[in-house]
Amino acid sequence: MNVTGWWMGLGYLSACERPLPGGADASSGCASPPRLDSGIHTLEDQGVTRTFRLHVPPSASAEPAPLVVVFHGWGGDEDEFLGNEDVTAEADRRGYIVVAPAGLGPGSPDRSPASWSFAGSTTGLDPDGAAICDEALTPDYRYPSCRDPQVAQNGCSWTQCQADDVAFARALVETIASDLCVDPRRVYAAGGSNGGMFTWELGRRNAEAPVFAALAPLVGLPHAGYLAADGALPVLLLTGTEDPVVPPGDWEDASPTTSSSGQDRFYYTGATAITRSWARARGCDVTVDALPYDDGDPRTDCRTYCADADVPPVLDCRAEQGHVYGLSWTWPLVLDFFDAHAG
Repeated sequence: MNVTGWWMGLGYLSACERPLPGGADASSGCASPPRLDSGIHTLEDQGVTRTFRLHVPPSASAEPAPLVVVFHGWGGDEDEFLGNEDVTAEADRRGYIVVAPAGLGPGSPDRSPASWSFAGSTTGLDPDGAAICDEALTPDYRYPSCRDPQVAQNGCSWTQCQADDVAFARALVETIASDLCVDPRRVYAAGGSNGGMFTWELGRRNAEAPVFAALAPLVGLPHAGYLAADGALPVLLLTGTEDPVVPPGDWEDASPTTSSSGQDRFYYTGATAITRSWARARGCDVTVDALPYDDGDPRTDCRTYCADADVPPVLDCRAEQGHVYGLSWTWPLVLDFFDAHAG
């Protein structure tokens, strides 16, 4: 079984190869009046009906607009980001289209929390075949869709196996770009917790079919051992130093960290290890310690290995907080980062 690509055996590879419509400067949706409005919509993909909430800023017109896809946390929904007025107001101010899809799980066959699948989360294994959790301290969250095709290799599996979420994310962008006027160079992904973990997967597989220009995971890290940065996308990582669920680890500690929420224990790659790996892929010098970077917000301690750039393409920012998004102040930082990085 391919640990990171189980969906290819289920016939989903062709969906991964869909190109983003439109040329270098504008999507095909710029050639006609907008065909989607703000609200809840559905999309048929891989034989599954997917739901997403769309927010279109008042400024949307025939001029290509930036697009950000936001992914909720485990058990969340379309309102986790778009139900927040701080998110929609800032998006309106900057002219961003925001789309918030819902993960799979609540419906048949799983009837489990909505989730996004990424490297290790379905099999329960790290790249070397070791468990991604301590099974003695972690409940068995395995979804029926992961048991039936025997994807889950142990009780550490904890996300859905009904569809390839990366292929769905690309299909969703394609749909939005064909119905609204989108700048293909400015398509971004952000997510919180499980959704933040999933954005790393989008980056790892972006080289297969480039769609996204930059990523912003909030309190979300890959499972232990998953350090590959094939897409080498710009990434802004925001974590909480007091987060017991997905702790970033100590500065310059390149080892995996242990999550302990009181009811489970999963192993994650530390913030330093993953940002160092992605900075190396961007050609930055990782033989020295990361240097401080002032992002303009006193709540964050940001560091980078890519200090030569005005806005470094890889930023590791940490705040004295727990497992929370803090969207009232993190969302402007996310859009600042996206504004600085076009594909």
